[in-house]
Amino acid sequence: MKKIQIKKTVTPTVFEQKEVRRVWHEEQWFFVIEDVVQVLIDSANAKQYIQKMRQRDVELGQGWVQIVHTLDVPTKGGLQNMNCANLQGIFRIIQSISSPKAEPFKLWLAKVGQERIEELQNPSLSIDRARTLWKKQGRSEKWIQQRMMGQETRNKLTDYWKDAGVKEGQEYAVLTNIIHEEWSDVSIQKHKQIKDLKKANNLRDHMNEAELIFTALAELSTRQIAESMETKGLEENKIPAHRGGKIAKDARRALEEKTGTKVVSAENYKPTKLLPKK
Repeated sequence: MKKIQIKKTVTPTVFEQKEVRRVWHEEQWFFVIEDVVQVLIDSANAKQYIQKMRQRDVELGQGWVQIVHTLDVPTKGGLQNMNCANLQGIFRIIQSISSPKAEPFKLWLAKVGQERIEELQNPSLSIDRARTLWKKQGRSEKWIQQRMMGQETRNKLTDYWKDAGVKEGQEYAVLTNIIHEEWSDVSIQKHKQIKDLKKANNLRDHMNEAELIFTALAELSTRQIAESMETKGLEENKIPAHRGGKIAKDARRALEEKTGTKVVSAENYKPTKLLPKK
């Protein structure tokens, strides 16, 4: 079975009052197979059902290693390796489940996949959905605008890295942490700890306006320096990462000196109560 060690964002999705965890990986959603099966069967033991299903469906059993990816999924007890599959794999698994519950679940999965396809064809849809979600979470229009501008700056930087031969995943993470630690004097992990965030939380979604601005300044400076140096690969791009981060650090320190207030803050946007389920 293929095991993948990557950084992931895990988004639980509630379907019929049960949680289905999903992982964004390789530009698509991967769903926790056990969660999906549990939704569709009456038995309380999804793992046992999956074993019997693989034995019953010979073709599924033979193709299991091609369908399944083992990903690290955050749980209450910490990270756990869990079997996940993309939409195509989940549809194949559902074919082997004899249950009247399968049909509505197929429709739900199709909706999730269709939304992603629509977003790829029309990126403004994902922006609109993000804006709607942030509004529901109580973010101001000013904050939303700053967050979106920062994301555009980030996208331009990662576009440069991609063209420059920097590998997505771990190498992006290395450079991102260099920039962040340079401008803020704390690592991304430490910044999350200051804000009392979990590993799966997106730090930028919990930044205040000043933190967003200095992050964007650091990444804008990094890209422009990298472009002027025509850097290639991970090692060469560490240089503009440090230099771009330092430009934002100098600006941050100047602001802190004038205001007497630290930019890096424990402020976060963690909800005080769960949003109503749909």
